[in-house]
Amino acid sequence: MTTTTAPITPVAPASPGAPVDTPRRRGRAVRRALTPYAFLLPALVMELLVHLVPMAVGVWISFRELTQFFIRRWSEAPFVGLENYRVVLDWSGPTGADLVHSLFVTIVYTVCSVGLSWLFGFTAGVLLQKRFRGRNVLRTMFLTPYALPAYAAVITWSFLLQRDQGMLNHILVDQLHLVDERPFWLIGDNSLWSLIMVAVWRTWPFALLCITAGLQAIPPDLYEASAMDGAGFLRQVREVTLPMLAPVNRVLILVLVLWSFNDFSTPFVLFGGSAPRPAELISIHIYESSFITWNFGLGSAMSVLLLLFLFVVTVVYLLAVNRRRRDA
Repeated sequence: MTTTTAPITPVAPASPGAPVDTPRRRGRAVRRALTPYAFLLPALVMELLVHLVPMAVGVWISFRELTQFFIRRWSEAPFVGLENYRVVLDWSGPTGADLVHSLFVTIVYTVCSVGLSWLFGFTAGVLLQKRFRGRNVLRTMFLTPYALPAYAAVITWSFLLQRDQGMLNHILVDQLHLVDERPFWLIGDNSLWSLIMVAVWRTWPFALLCITAGLQAIPPDLYEASAMDGAGFLRQVREVTLPMLAPVNRVLILVLVLWSFNDFSTPFVLFGGSAPRPAELISIHIYESSFITWNFGLGSAMSVLLLLFLFVVTVVYLLAVNRRRRDA
């Protein structure tokens, strides 16, 4: 009877310089791997407390009949399920019709303010790209509206737009004699355009700041090469500047849209808390539904729907932008 033995594979001796795997070394490696997460933990906890917890409470309130009768005992408000959402989404009813109106006003406000802010910021950024005497002074002056506190800036505009004592009517009527009667700027149909004007004045310096930073990253050789090929100023802007600024513009437009759609401080301060119907943004409408009529259930349902709407808009925008970039 013969027996076979498996061949013994020789083990190569460890090199003299190789580290020895010890429990202390393994513990040090684990601590090194967990250190970044330890630094991120306070920020994650604050994010949870500041954003996610109120968001969860808002969603919970949207399923309750939380009115003025249950303010003191808000946790005992009756559960109504999707009733608040049914009332809000019933566009034939008064609540749904008012929400659709405020959504339409907000879309007009967002498109106009974002478009004009980007246009002014891009124009000023391109014109201030070349060096000339006083350029830094102009940049500082242009960025002043963005540096001012929102309340101080908007309350100043509310005084300027007063019908009788406002500076705008004084210039239009008394100085330039362009109109015979002093128009109303803070009520009626002009209120929306006044709101857009104030919003553009506040936000276009931010667009200028972002676009100026993007212009600094464009190599000057591209402009020199295009000039040698016979390209003029406008063609350089169209063929060089805009394509190179595409990544900055994608982020900038998304941020401006989200800011404008959620803007509350500008109309609240400009109109004194209750905006006229032509300028009733959805943020003001939700505020009035919650804190004026004391129906926090409906207000929370509107807030949740607004959050879902902006989430869908953001996802669609990012998908469209990424697809266009891949095609390019």
